[in-house]
Amino acid sequence: MADLREIAGYAVACAEPALAIFERARPDDRRPRAAIEAAKAFAEGAKRTKAIRDGAWAAQRAYQETRDAGQLAASDAARAAVAAASAAFLHPLAKATQVLHILGPAAHAARAFELDAGDDQDVGADYIQNAAGLAGPTVVSVLMRYPNAPRGRGRAGELLRSLDMALRHSAANR
Repeated sequence: MADLREIAGYAVACAEPALAIFERARPDDRRPRAAIEAAKAFAEGAKRTKAIRDGAWAAQRAYQETRDAGQLAASDAARAAVAAASAAFLHPLAKATQVLHILGPAAHAARAFELDAGDDQDVGADYIQNAAGLAGPTVVSVLMRYPNAPRGRGRAGELLRSLDMALRHSAANR
């Protein structure tokens, strides 16, 4: 449970800055913020409850609505919130898809910032570099229990794999 709390805390730290992008596009929609707040409460010691999962599902609907409305930066910001809430439910089975629970919040937040900056990929690369710096030893240790990040998933997937490689490289050099 301590590892899950650490992962959730990292996920929140990576996803939370992108909330400003979502809230600028949808100022009255609190679903992504509620998902992140639920994950943050868990990271800080609250029980892992259905509220976290419900928050993730609600943020997922916000992601879909903003995507369908063409608000792509806001959509990825909401997706970062979904991934942050999902981090509390990281599964111990060593599957590459579980890496999305650990690094997905950073990847989608980075993509949101890229899109918000006119699709400037340097902005995303900088965000990934900062996210790598936020990952403490527990996050890296847990990540190393899983295979490399999965292929595909567009630009967010590229950002995810970049972060994955950076953290694995840092672990190998310790």
